[in-house]
Amino acid sequence: MQRDLFDEEHDLFRETVREFLAREVAPHHEQWEKDGIVPREVWKKAGEIGMFGFGVPEEFGGAGITDFRYNAVIVEEIIRIGASGLGFSLHNDVMAPYFVDTTDDEQKARWLPGFASGELITAVAMTEPGAGSDLQGVRTTARREGDHYVLNGQKTFITNGINSDLVVVVAKTNPEEGARGISLLVVERGAEGFTRGRNLEKIGMKAQDTAELFFEDVRVPAANLLGGQEGQGFFQLMTNLPQERLSIAVAAVAAAETVLATTIEYCKSRKAFGRNIGTFQNTRFVLAELDTEVEIARHYVDKCIRALNAGQLSVVDAAKAKWWTTELQTKVIDRCLQLHGGYGYMMEYPVAKAWIDSRVQTIYGGTTEIMKEIIGRSFGF
Repeated sequence: MQRDLFDEEHDLFRETVREFLAREVAPHHEQWEKDGIVPREVWKKAGEIGMFGFGVPEEFGGAGITDFRYNAVIVEEIIRIGASGLGFSLHNDVMAPYFVDTTDDEQKARWLPGFASGELITAVAMTEPGAGSDLQGVRTTARREGDHYVLNGQKTFITNGINSDLVVVVAKTNPEEGARGISLLVVERGAEGFTRGRNLEKIGMKAQDTAELFFEDVRVPAANLLGGQEGQGFFQLMTNLPQERLSIAVAAVAAAETVLATTIEYCKSRKAFGRNIGTFQNTRFVLAELDTEVEIARHYVDKCIRALNAGQLSVVDAAKAKWWTTELQTKVIDRCLQLHGGYGYMMEYPVAKAWIDSRVQTIYGGTTEIMKEIIGRSFGF
């Protein structure tokens, strides 16, 4: 079926993004994987062509557009070239709602221009060594002292952890109140007592800086509290999670489509027993199954994008998209690797890197098991 999600302006934007990635990212990404980090200069160059902060008001340097289709274009094009080190989707899809929707006028003026230009890189610090999907289990605390909060705690697996200038930290301002005691504080680069641990060595996504963060008596200005009052953090997190999970689903389908397309071409040229392996019934059946499932997933995700733009994407619908597409992504890439035979295990073939990079998709943003639990609870059991 023909895809009908995008308009002409999205197609033109896609061309701009594709040209940028071909020029500024693709030739260098292999080296960035060896370095374990993407240079900050790339963020600034991306900001110059308008790749950040679509929803940021024009007065603060953004486009003032609320249309997730632009976000999807960027995710799809990044996935298409295998540039898994770019933390752009976290910045655009996860962090933007916090900085655009929950900030006051003073905070907007202070942070949004840099957010849109790529000069201020953002991250969110939720996960702790002893608390992952269970946000109510966080132990990081923020105690109010006059015009500041005194922040103490530790976070781990933080994307953009090394490069980030603004870190939204999930902390308990009133520990005895459970979820109602959670608040979000923005910790800025250079704050005394804020230190970054090692750049974590991961199975895949080697160029993406993922770090441990430590907060020891960090004095965070009360003016850096998001939402204007304490205890709003859990609600803010729950409000923004559907968009984050949809972003992951967009990436999952794009990855599955990309690998499937390259595998089909490989099967047309690779020979075994005197003929192309694509002529074997097993190969055709595997590819037919994968192509069908990927196309069905694509149309569901596109419908979710439309629902998000209309303000109608539910937590349950986003959970369905997230778990199904990421599990499908790992299945598709694994089957495609198998069709490549021994070459699929060689890093010089894109399918090998895609296989390694895909594994985390069913984990971050809420594991598959948590997504199923969310859906299951909606039945009223």
